[in-house]
Amino acid sequence: MPGKILKKINGKTILEYIIERLSPLKNDYPIVVCTSAEISDDPIEKFCQDKGWEVYRGSLENVAERFKNCANQYGFSSAVRINGDNIFVDPELVKKIIQEHELGGYLFSSNVKDRTFPKGMSVEVVNINYYEKKYPFFTESDCEHVMTYFYKIEEDMHKFHYNTVNYGKTLNFAIDTQEDFERASNVIDKMNPRDIFIGFEEILELYNKINEEK
Repeated sequence: MPGKILKKINGKTILEYIIERLSPLKNDYPIVVCTSAEISDDPIEKFCQDKGWEVYRGSLENVAERFKNCANQYGFSSAVRINGDNIFVDPELVKKIIQEHELGGYLFSSNVKDRTFPKGMSVEVVNINYYEKKYPFFTESDCEHVMTYFYKIEEDMHKFHYNTVNYGKTLNFAIDTQEDFERASNVIDKMNPRDIFIGFEEILELYNKINEEK
């Protein structure tokens, strides 16, 4: 879905939903929109500037390098990666994993390995010094997908993998196709505008309710 991050649902772009849902964290953890330097992404930069959001631009193909350079420019000791199609990112889940990462002194933390959360609700946190040391070993695929390298190496003593009861691990809430977009639109239609910060459990309840009504 080209340009999907600026596609609108109920008058609000996907990017706005993501930033709005993350906004409870912004006083403690700065938020930066990290996009490419290609002309095609000029509208994203303009949109962010109009909103007063921080935006960084880097390589289109080498997303891992873009992530690394962005973190360095802002002086982050650790950074969280939230995909631009994760419209239902849960701020409380993000906060919990960040806190576990900090308290445990971990180098890499996520809820992706042995997934118990739906796709589109992924949270990945990495120590930037550690990331830079490992970056030279990234494959072309790792450079595209950013964090895949850290699931392949065996340094588990430095990692934290957050898993809980199965919250719909087979479901997909990431927006890659028109079908995904329509699914997200249906869930948002069921949300009370005041409930923009509801967690993943409530979102799954709305999703299940929609399916029951079909």
